[in-house]
Amino acid sequence: MLSEAVTSLKCRPGGVYLDGTLGGGGHAGEILRCSAPDGRLVGIDLDDDALEESERALADYGDRAVLVRGNYSELGAILAGLGIETVDGILLDLGVSSHQLEQADRGFSFSHDAPLDMRMNRQGTLTAADVVNGSTGDRLRTILREYGEEMRYARIVKAVLARRKVSPIRTTGELARIVLGATSEKSKRGKIHPATKTFQAIRMAVNDELAHLHEAMNGGIDVLHPGGIFAVISFHSLEDRIVKNAFRSWAKGCICPPDLPVCICGRKPKLKVITRKPVTPSPEEILKNPRARSAKLRVAERI
Repeated sequence: MLSEAVTSLKCRPGGVYLDGTLGGGGHAGEILRCSAPDGRLVGIDLDDDALEESERALADYGDRAVLVRGNYSELGAILAGLGIETVDGILLDLGVSSHQLEQADRGFSFSHDAPLDMRMNRQGTLTAADVVNGSTGDRLRTILREYGEEMRYARIVKAVLARRKVSPIRTTGELARIVLGATSEKSKRGKIHPATKTFQAIRMAVNDELAHLHEAMNGGIDVLHPGGIFAVISFHSLEDRIVKNAFRSWAKGCICPPDLPVCICGRKPKLKVITRKPVTPSPEEILKNPRARSAKLRVAERI
């Protein structure tokens, strides 16, 4: 949803924008184009490959684009380090990028048989193989149930534990076959591959994605100046819930008990929610890019 996301930011000349999930620079390039001739962008990504790709893609914008290696959960500190107090807009495009999925050796996808890695930050030490082979059964069940919202978590974990007794699970292909073996014939005929939720859950555990999102949402509100836009694209119901609840919380004023005659908390709203319901991709976009089918865009404005 490139067009919808960038349009929601209301980019203008002279504005300062933050792309917390730089990826290949697609959103960043459009933000810079729409904020020409002097709008600036700070792009953040943990992935060295993404930073290299974005640097090439955004080379024509010169010093209007500042690219930083880091986690978007630290966006406040990153901006402070650049001498930037507030920004006109923040965009977060959550989850794994198409570039990461297409790189077989990264181990994000079961489309290619590759080592179980899934690290967005290649300098990190925890891999998907560590999670799959080193976690207790209880921990694996929690990961699949909570992060993947996988209804068959018990059967899948049972199959993983049985396989681990023979030898460690080292590749994406091995893990996908184990999940398939624990899946009913009806599920195998579905539109979504039976291993999709398991891979998603393990990736989220490896990269601690929900905790980082909580931190980014809390930090983002403080670096937006009045009128600034906060736009988030999520692909997972848990992520969408975090974004929705954060926006709703900041849009709320008084939180005193209803039986008090006057407000004593003094709480004022910080945001105005722009999207009461999330914006979703058009059928045309889903046809062109099936990965976009679960995308949800939520937007709020700093008061």
